[in-house]
Amino acid sequence: MSTGVERFGLKTLHKLDPETAHGLALKALRLRLVRLPGKLTTPRLQVKLAGLDLPNPVGLAAGFDKNAVALAPLGQAGFGFVEVGAVTPRPQPGNPKPRLFRLTEDQAAINRFGFNNDGMAIVAARLARRRKHWGIVGLNLGANKDSEDRAGDFARVLATCGRHVDFATVNVSSPNTERLRDLQGKAALSALLTRVMDARAALPVHIPVFLKISPDLTLDEIGDIADVALEQKLDGIIATNTTLSREGLKSPQAAEAGGISGAPLFDKSTRVLAMLHAETGGRIPLIGVGGVRSAEDAYAKIRAGATAVQVYTAMVFEGMSLIPRIVEGLDKLLERDGFSSLTQARGVDRNLWL
Repeated sequence: MSTGVERFGLKTLHKLDPETAHGLALKALRLRLVRLPGKLTTPRLQVKLAGLDLPNPVGLAAGFDKNAVALAPLGQAGFGFVEVGAVTPRPQPGNPKPRLFRLTEDQAAINRFGFNNDGMAIVAARLARRRKHWGIVGLNLGANKDSEDRAGDFARVLATCGRHVDFATVNVSSPNTERLRDLQGKAALSALLTRVMDARAALPVHIPVFLKISPDLTLDEIGDIADVALEQKLDGIIATNTTLSREGLKSPQAAEAGGISGAPLFDKSTRVLAMLHAETGGRIPLIGVGGVRSAEDAYAKIRAGATAVQVYTAMVFEGMSLIPRIVEGLDKLLERDGFSSLTQARGVDRNLWL
């Protein structure tokens, strides 16, 4: 359960515009006004993700700390890893406000931010100051809205920031930058990833490269992405980004344009995850994201084929105390089912989602 102070804080924040509330939550985190549990781990929860040794498999999804301003406190918040961004080559303001909507009845959110961020030079400087004991940090790579070479944008951000992070994610699945999702097509994706891998090869350090995909894909499209991922020797796939579907939503804001995250995304994103696990034969690590609100949700994604999971929208409704609840609960679920390691549970329920 969240503390009384946290519940009061959440209630206060929910009276504000969601984007204003998000900014205040980040500020409270930076000022250490939020109780942080520190590193959370057990032998059962330790897992290797694309060569990275995670203390636990519960990560923070991109979008919460877009500009890498809260790396130190996030490193003490109990996450197994943290992903910041998305970051583009040039700073950009994103789409006009309002662009974030809280769907309380659905335990969900709609956003149409449009990759608002400080740009790669400023973010690279912040990442360069981070300390290793802050934990594993990755960067979500984006493209400028008005770019004439979006594929090249991903490579440029990686070239500038890559030496300062532990992994990078190619984000071609945001629905809020026009025609960005077109880059998920087989030929375009292969060409884009070739340029990204060339940029990685030029870095002084080797880091894993992940691909973040949409939940709104057909089985054939998922098969194409699996083929490209194997061909390009990608280190992992994040499944999934937000959805454009509005099926089953009850909140009055449901008609707002943008991508849906949170509880309504859970089944769809987990099904895509299971399909990917089947299409790749489990040869590529998968990170499950979309609707994770509890230890049971995280466990379901692992049993569907995930090596790790990510959380974001649920914290809007549950607060930061959700993270230790998920991590500790996941350890108990693994123990209950007789698993001595998370790896033993991976994919055991995959076929239930197909």
